[in-house]
Amino acid sequence: MALLLAGGIGLGVASCTNPFAPALADGSQAAEVLGDQRTVDGLFQNFRYSYVFKDTMTYGRLLDRTFSFVYRNYDKGIDVTWGRDEDMLATHGLFNAAQQLDLVWNDVVITEGDSVALTISRGFNLTITFNPSDVIRAQGRVNLRIERPTINDVWKIVRWRDESNYF
Repeated sequence: MALLLAGGIGLGVASCTNPFAPALADGSQAAEVLGDQRTVDGLFQNFRYSYVFKDTMTYGRLLDRTFSFVYRNYDKGIDVTWGRDEDMLATHGLFNAAQQLDLVWNDVVITEGDSVALTISRGFNLTITFNPSDVIRAQGRVNLRIERPTINDVWKIVRWRDESNYF
């Protein structure tokens, strides 16, 4: 009887799922929340996803290989530019340093271009929580140049000009 009981318990434990140690996602969950990057809305949805989930892989898929980031250094009165590799390092550092990120896209201010090249100016709100007593809230505007080879391809960010003034 004890052997039967021990075997039953062992079989029961082996077949249970531990809610405190869930299985790793197989990618299908991410596919449900990621946008179709062949649309402009999908690109912005994936941008937000990459920040909220601190996902550098998704973020990297947004950037063209020729990507450049530009911001204004108001102290020096100059524009500062860096490329894709530097941006990936900076974003990776932000994702690692922050406990939580929340990015909200606001209304599109300007859209100019065609079906394979667009310039979009759009507002955003970004909340960066480093710890409960160190929270930064930023509002600003991005000016993105996005391109794709054909209308069947995904949009990629070629240039990101940050038009915020908090640097």
